[in-house]
Amino acid sequence: MSYEVLKHIDAMADDLFAEGVEAERLGRLADGTAEKMKEAGSIRMLQPREFGGFESHPREFAETVMRTAALNPSAGWVHGIVGVHPWQLAFADPRVQQEIWGDDPDTWMASPYMPGGIVTPVDGGFRFSGNWQFSSGTDHCDWAFLGAFVGNPDGSVAQPPKMAHVIIPRTDYRIVEDSWDVVGLRGTGSKDVVVEDAFVPEYRVMYYDDLIDGSAVARYGRTETLYKLPWSTAFPLGITAATIGICEGLVLHADVYQADRINAQGTAVKDDPYTMYVFGEAVADLRAARDSLLSNVDRIWDLVDSGQTPTFEQRAASRQTQVQAAWRAVNAIDRIYPRCGGNALRMDKPLQRFWRDAHAGLHHAIHQPGTVLHAATLSRLGADPQGPLRAMI
Repeated sequence: MSYEVLKHIDAMADDLFAEGVEAERLGRLADGTAEKMKEAGSIRMLQPREFGGFESHPREFAETVMRTAALNPSAGWVHGIVGVHPWQLAFADPRVQQEIWGDDPDTWMASPYMPGGIVTPVDGGFRFSGNWQFSSGTDHCDWAFLGAFVGNPDGSVAQPPKMAHVIIPRTDYRIVEDSWDVVGLRGTGSKDVVVEDAFVPEYRVMYYDDLIDGSAVARYGRTETLYKLPWSTAFPLGITAATIGICEGLVLHADVYQADRINAQGTAVKDDPYTMYVFGEAVADLRAARDSLLSNVDRIWDLVDSGQTPTFEQRAASRQTQVQAAWRAVNAIDRIYPRCGGNALRMDKPLQRFWRDAHAGLHHAIHQPGTVLHAATLSRLGADPQGPLRAMI
């Protein structure tokens, strides 16, 4: 692992932090930040080499996302989400890869994958319409993966439901301005997008079941370990890495803030053993969250690299670890931030922004623990979870 992108990010640290403040004001990633990320190659980390990518180890990707998020939460979030899309595009039809990357390997793709639309089969492809929320970084993207259900000719959802990921250019969807007014991750510009009766060629549609069972990878002859990773390992990785990185950023600012602070009793915080104990415990928990996420992806990588296909039980255990890492990290900063005093609430202090953004990160569907922990426990006990318990695993 070369960590070349991480070195670029570190070299831009001061500017990236300042642009995080600008992103909060703009309600989207600052243009300068997107330019710096393209210069560093942030979104090309998981991209195939034949299209200018680095094919980085997912651990290196996660660590780079964490560092970016610790400097600029919005940039880290966009890196973690938009940065996974080249991984999936690597085993899409070669024709759409060429359309997107052929002229510019720095073309970014937005999402979301939630099925907000219906694709109805017609001659040569599909008609496509729908509405989607939470399209992170969308202002800086020229294509998108949009989730959908396959429909009947009358526009109803075909039964049994079949989910698709539709690849669509910016010219075929509309970004809804002023649709992102939120308490946290304001700078990600995760706006709504709308598609109205667009035609989509058949080769620009991927099916969710093919992603989960590895059929898409096999169909297009991908043999690299990176692209044979389970979707449920690769897709959540950047989102959780960004959340943990934001928490690490709060700790960095808390350390600076507390170093010379005098508390309400007139005591130097460094001389307050109770606060020092809580800080020490919380930082250790945050470090454990980071380490568990990284060792988790290493474990799945090693399984796949040795020629094995992770079982559902192994995938569920991996998701269990990933989800718990996010919650553990945010719980850690919830013990730190309240002990930073009343002035830490001021809007001109960065602590409040990192705290808000970290909590917003937990709201992503990939971090909801219910079905994941349930499925992981049932699998460990020898049961075979079905239905919703298999979702995103």
